[in-house]
Amino acid sequence: MQETEYKVIVKRYTDKARYPLFLIKMSEPKLWPGETDEAHPEIFNTIPPQPKVLKPGQLTEEKVKQFFDQGFLVVEKFFQPEELNSAIDAINTLVEELAQKLYNGGKIKSLYSECGFYERLTNLEKEFPGANILLHKLGKLPQAFRDIWGNERLLNLAEQLLGTADLAGNPVWNLRTKTPQSEAATVPWHQDAAYLDNDAYKVFLLTAWIPLLDANATNGCMQVVRSGHKSGKIARHVGCWRDTWYLSLVEEDAEKKLGFTFDKDTITCPVPFGGLLLLNNVVPHRSLDNFSDKIRWSLDLRWQDANKSVGFFGLKNGVQMRSSSDPNFKIDWETFDAVSRHDKQFESMNTVEEEFDTTIPGPWMKQWELVHHNRHTKALEKQDGSSWHNLIVG
Repeated sequence: MQETEYKVIVKRYTDKARYPLFLIKMSEPKLWPGETDEAHPEIFNTIPPQPKVLKPGQLTEEKVKQFFDQGFLVVEKFFQPEELNSAIDAINTLVEELAQKLYNGGKIKSLYSECGFYERLTNLEKEFPGANILLHKLGKLPQAFRDIWGNERLLNLAEQLLGTADLAGNPVWNLRTKTPQSEAATVPWHQDAAYLDNDAYKVFLLTAWIPLLDANATNGCMQVVRSGHKSGKIARHVGCWRDTWYLSLVEEDAEKKLGFTFDKDTITCPVPFGGLLLLNNVVPHRSLDNFSDKIRWSLDLRWQDANKSVGFFGLKNGVQMRSSSDPNFKIDWETFDAVSRHDKQFESMNTVEEEFDTTIPGPWMKQWELVHHNRHTKALEKQDGSSWHNLIVG
């Protein structure tokens, strides 16, 4: 309930003695599980001891300072084209498999095989709205994605910024399928930690956002709030934005609590093909709409200290990528890939995923107030038979 609603109740029943406990309960401030005043600025602002000799992929002292001061960093030249072209080939295979599945299921009339990498999924989406969501939900790691996530130079970079040789990949990674003018692929202002449990508020996660074309303001690059991480706090989020599963920052609360203004501190971050955008998990950011005629494909991958919580509600473990005690450590991709994150999300919401299901429910919906219900939040109503999430004081 909103504060204005229970003030009306207090006025109406204040002279009736049989309601005192009810009135006290309803006039207490509501705190959702994700809301807290805890702050950990030292975790996100402290530069760890730096290597005396830089390994391949690691940053200069100036760039490291820039990352910790602003909460993000664009690295324009990191990958060779062939390293990303293998990911493009893998995605083409995934799109082909999706097209065959939709065609055989009677959902589309054409496979659109004549279309290229930056157009084919758009045409599938026109015939079957939500095709891009089906691809986003696949969750399986092709070898090309593994090669990028476990890239030696990227792991060297993660080791440098995280300050540990015990590295793990966080289970929340994504293939972003940003088809033109698709609401499902436009992410509002948020902090990544808001999608995880409260353990993530005190664990530094490093994200690399890797576009598979020249990403710019026209086709939907990222915007970041410069130094929006400085307080080490998580501001209030609400769900779910428009017809999506996304949380969004309450902007007025974010400016007050995190100490910035969107007008002055928003930075647009174009990233060329072969580059990447580095972020921490508490700096506010969003993606822009894709107004081009091409799909803006991207990967977002995350690393953290392997000895700390991954914050994913106990549903899926991370994948260890380096060990300080074993220089020859081998990544166990099979064990990691054997557990489907999206299946676990559906299970956690007590719902069953259908074959062509284009919804994405998840436990983050229980962390924050839902101010807008849509098809993605229906699982919450099924749990209790009503929209309980907007009625119960936490």
